Amino acid sequence: MKGMTPEALAGACQGRYVGPEAAANMEVIGVTIDSRKVEEGNLFIPIKGQRFDGHDFIDQVYEKGASLVLSEKELPGNSRPYIIVKSTRAAIRQIARYYREALKVKVVGISGSVGKTSTKEMIASVLGKKFKVLKTEGNFNNEIGLPLTIFRLTEEDRVAVLEMGISHFGDMDMLAEIARPDVMVLTNIAECHLENLQDRNGVLRAKTEVFKYMPEGGIVILNGDDDKLVTVEEVNGKAPIFFGFGDNAKVRASKAEILGIEGSDCDICLGKECFHVHIGMPGRHMIYNALAAATVGKVFGLSVSEIQKGIEEASTIPGRSHIIHKGGITVIDDCYNANPQSMRAAIDLLSMAEGRKIAILGDMFELGPDELELHYDVGKYAVEKGIDYVICVGERSEYMGKGARNAAELLDSKAPNYCCKTIHMPNLDGMPDLVKSLLKDGDTVLVKASHSMGFDRVIEMITGEEL
Repeated sequence: MKGMTPEALAGACQGRYVGPEAAANMEVIGVTIDSRKVEEGNLFIPIKGQRFDGHDFIDQVYEKGASLVLSEKELPGNSRPYIIVKSTRAAIRQIARYYREALKVKVVGISGSVGKTSTKEMIASVLGKKFKVLKTEGNFNNEIGLPLTIFRLTEEDRVAVLEMGISHFGDMDMLAEIARPDVMVLTNIAECHLENLQDRNGVLRAKTEVFKYMPEGGIVILNGDDDKLVTVEEVNGKAPIFFGFGDNAKVRASKAEILGIEGSDCDICLGKECFHVHIGMPGRHMIYNALAAATVGKVFGLSVSEIQKGIEEASTIPGRSHIIHKGGITVIDDCYNANPQSMRAAIDLLSMAEGRKIAILGDMFELGPDELELHYDVGKYAVEKGIDYVICVGERSEYMGKGARNAAELLDSKAPNYCCKTIHMPNLDGMPDLVKSLLKDGDTVLVKASHSMGFDRVIEMITGEEL
């Protein structure tokens, strides 16, 4: 890893190098926080967690070939190289910033309340038609995951597409100081993490903390159909580029045809250049992701044909609007996370399916004082969209079930032929039996909840396959 010597790293993280002078200028060849994944020549950064302390494994990682470790304490009797620091959590961020600046790589940052991961996948697919691209994998989008993603960069990479997830004020400051994005994409501002961010205005304020870390000439790309983002008039003296369906969008979609779980078709206009595209990712919201990717592609000088091909070849990943066909049952795996806006978008997608429509929904977390009302509204919305079964799991989702039942009773008086069945379960204990007895060929099942609800288990129950 270019420039990653003990001497340089000690300076980067304000630490003190301890060890043989001859080793002070030897580059490490990788960075990890997992003692089980240490390889010859790695830097090991021990992190203190709720259930473990990485410092307890320092002796083991040396035996496995680590060439350098960080430590928050002196290592008596140790003759091998290490850097002593005040905080390994702070040090990993400082070192990641140092490494990001040492490489000639352009960074595209992606944040927003909904659609970050799908947008990241689509942008990486587009840019990959011209450049060697590194992208965030899995959920590596926080104060630990972002540095670990940056450490995967090589001198061959030309663009890094980095997802940036936050839940508190100040989180974006922490991430942006590391990433220093040259291009920043914000997908939308929705009701999420309200327990900490209070309301959508708070979400906007927290997300836009990133702007002050962008370089002169940095480019900001925003959803022009979002009523909060459209209020951003300039960043560092430069107007944002808006995408959307509205007249204010510089990159605009038109003639949209929603094809249910098969995706959608639309025309995209980049100024005067227009092209038709098929988006294989299902849901109307995926058109916005395609618009963001097209905008980034245009900024980086890609041709219309390269942008079109990148969008059409993009695909979802497990947990994010991922379609699974198992026997005669179709599963919409959207179980990675949830907030009210993403719940409604997923329900919209389910409502387009043929056959019985079954929603297995769970608690949404960090919604603040209005959390029960927000759950109630999701249940009500599911019924209004014609869902046949609304299965709600969790303490908060009891109110989702109430919203569904009340809406069903109201609709029954107006449309007696429509019948929505509502089931509330306190936890997943009874789910295997319910899935076995309820599901049949021709059904489409949506599975969605906040990540800590563990709804990936529901996907396993339905498909019979371990994820």
